[in-house]
Order: sequence, then C-alpha cells, then structure tokens
Amino acid sequence: MPENAILSSVILGYRQLIEERYQYANLKKRYELPASFDEERVRIFRNYFLDYLYPDPARREVVNEAFDQLEHYVQQPDKLLRLLIDSGGLIFKYGRHLPRILGAGIKALKSFLAASRFEKKLVDQALATQLQPPFGPAEVNTLLKALSPDEIDHFIDQTHSLFETLHDRILVQKVIEIIAELLTKMKQRPQVYGAAEIAGLTFGLEVIVKGNALFDQLDDAEQQQLFDFVIRIERDALAVVF
Repeated sequence: MPENAILSSVILGYRQLIEERYQYANLKKRYELPASFDEERVRIFRNYFLDYLYPDPARREVVNEAFDQLEHYVQQPDKLLRLLIDSGGLIFKYGRHLPRILGAGIKALKSFLAASRFEKKLVDQALATQLQPPFGPAEVNTLLKALSPDEIDHFIDQTHSLFETLHDRILVQKVIEIIAELLTKMKQRPQVYGAAEIAGLTFGLEVIVKGNALFDQLDDAEQQQLFDFVIRIERDALAVVF
C-alpha cells in the first residue's frame, strides 16, 4: 500500500485517539476536573488540538508545502533573525532581547512540527511491521507501543513547548508581533520570498494567535491548571500504552 495512504490512515486514527482521550465524559470519570473546565471549554481546546496540531488529511494536503517551509525556518532561525535586523522599530523596541523572543516563537512552532514528525514515525512502524490500514485507536496504540518510551516522551515535551509560550502572556504578545513583522517584510520582497514560504510562516502564526485567544479566556490560575492537566493526561496515556 502507498505510504501516503498509510499516513492518511495514521492521521485519522491518531485524531480519533485524541478525540476519545479528551472527551469531557471520559475525563470526568478519570480526573477531578477544575470547576471552570466544563464540557464546552474542553470541546474548544480539544478542537484546537485537532485543527492545528493534528489537522485531518484533507487539510494536511493543503498545508503540506507550508509545513515544509515552516520546518525550513525552524531549522535555520538565523535567516529570520537577519530579516528582523532590517526592522529598525523592533530593534529599538526589543534590542538584545530580540533573539530570545524569536527563539521562543521558534520553540512554539517546533511543537506544531513535532506532531507531523511523530506521525511519520508511526508510518515507519506500520511499514516495518506490515500493519495494514485502516487504523483505529487500538491499531495506533499498537504502533505507539513499537516506539521507545523516550521517543514518545520527547514528543510530549515538544508539544508542551507551545503551552509554555502561550502561558507567558507577555512573551506571547511579543512573539506574535515579531512573527507578524517578519511576514510583512517577506511580503515586501516577493522576488526573494515565494508564496509557499509566506504561507508556512502564516500558518505558524495562526497556530500561536488562535492558541493565544484561547488562553485569553482563562485567568492565571486556570492557565496553570490547564498546563498541568494536559501534561498529566498525556503522561497517563503514555503509561497505559506501555
């Protein structure tokens, strides 16, 4: 079976796993939910995961090239920093802190790309074990079990980097401002930056902006509760698999 067909099935199976894991009724049975985390709030945050960290195969086809371009920038952040140096306003505003702020943005974007890389690992396991789609949650757990605990642990750590950035309410605003400025500069140089490159960074910015809007709905205590809660759920899910 073609690798892209296996990838599509892995994506669908993993999305189903996430959907089941973050169902309000399931969470309420296993955990003492914070009072403010009602069914609607759980649904909103679950959909954020599914829309931006684990988009379905149809949307993935649309953003695949954007994914590739985003990874290019994450791996070579110096290119982005050189572009920012041309922005006198940001240099004056943030000075020597500019690289650190850009680094925080890159760290957040890495968590988005980590999901794509992790799915590829599951595809590799499916090919190695000749496990055939369709893949539901049970089959995805079988593939997960074939990975090392360290690989899954690393994935969870990278995923939480996005939450760490969103949790710092002052830092995330600076990150958004800087990435938006980068996009403005890139659009002013169409002879240097193509549509796919701009789309990649635009999609990355959207991930952070949408997450920031969700965190705006929470007070400081609720933000910390959410951060701790998601970590616990993911760690518990890992423990069950192994």
